[in-house]
Amino acid sequence: MAGRRSSGRGPKTQERAVERVAVSVLAEDQISRSGVVSQLRQRPELWVLQESEQERATVVFVVTDSVTDSVDDRTVVLLRRLRRTSAARVVLIASRVDDAGLVTAAECGVLGVLRRSEASPDRIVQVALLAARGESSMPSDLLARLLAQVGKMHQQLLDPRGLSYTGMSSREIGVLKLVADGMDTREIAENLSYSERTVKNILHDVTSRLQLRNRTHAVAYALRQGLI
Repeated sequence: MAGRRSSGRGPKTQERAVERVAVSVLAEDQISRSGVVSQLRQRPELWVLQESEQERATVVFVVTDSVTDSVDDRTVVLLRRLRRTSAARVVLIASRVDDAGLVTAAECGVLGVLRRSEASPDRIVQVALLAARGESSMPSDLLARLLAQVGKMHQQLLDPRGLSYTGMSSREIGVLKLVADGMDTREIAENLSYSERTVKNILHDVTSRLQLRNRTHAVAYALRQGLI
């Protein structure tokens, strides 16, 4: 009996070890990389990979001094390359991030942001575990700045064109709302004072542009995006 219970605990211990999050650390200089790696090496929650093993990482930490929106910014070039070539979740550890750099990082798919001054081992591990689950993490003041920049972009670029961040115009959203209400093409046309052909064209444009299968898929997409 005791032997059987003991053998039952062994696999569980091994299973927990296998569940560690594989992370890779990329930095502008070896000193910065070594500093972060030394903080994480002994953490049981993480498995720190060598630089040559980066493709195996679930989470990649990018350590840098600053991030701007310059196209030749080394960090931006790296973030864009990671987005193109890696399925790993990216967390940025930076000393300074200006407003434009925040937007650029978001566009590059960065899931978490940490200030280097706040990057304690416990905090880095916490952000890594969140990122591994696909959850984002960012200091509240940086999040507020990002939202402010996004709002400014909305006013300057999208509103004048009648577009939303999802790439749908207000007219397209209006049609999808009525589709969600169960109206057919004729009823939608009457409700909005459009021709039936216009309604069909609007739905065709939406499904083609966003690679949606049909109007039902388009409605589901709009619901997930909180548009209707």
